[in-house]
Amino acid sequence: MSMKRVISPHVAEPQPETWSNCKVAGNFIQIAGCVSGYENDVIAGGDDVYEQAKITFTKIKNLVEEAGGVMDDIIKVTIFVTDITRREEVWKARREFFTGDFPCSTLVEVSALARPGLAVEIEAHGFIGSSK
Repeated sequence: MSMKRVISPHVAEPQPETWSNCKVAGNFIQIAGCVSGYENDVIAGGDDVYEQAKITFTKIKNLVEEAGGVMDDIIKVTIFVTDITRREEVWKARREFFTGDFPCSTLVEVSALARPGLAVEIEAHGFIGSSK
């Protein structure tokens, strides 16, 4: 089974020798924790948890599609939030990206993410072509 790194022109790549956003082995897809993004210490989506989640799910969608799949090929997501009381905003965004039977999901509150102001980080796992 071959393994390849997936790169999307719509998702910023991490610094060299740190991590890969997405790797595929056979038809298994693994997406590293994604965040909405930041530039010059400005968080994409601002302090709006729904917007941060929507931007993050869009990045995941871009990576899945670049790998040849669709969002319904995702079987598991792990969502990290800095304020679990705002989970409904994350779930609202999630409903915009999945149909039918939603993926298995774990929601975890954490004390902080990689940058101040980030409120949501999502990682995803799936099997390309499994939703057909």
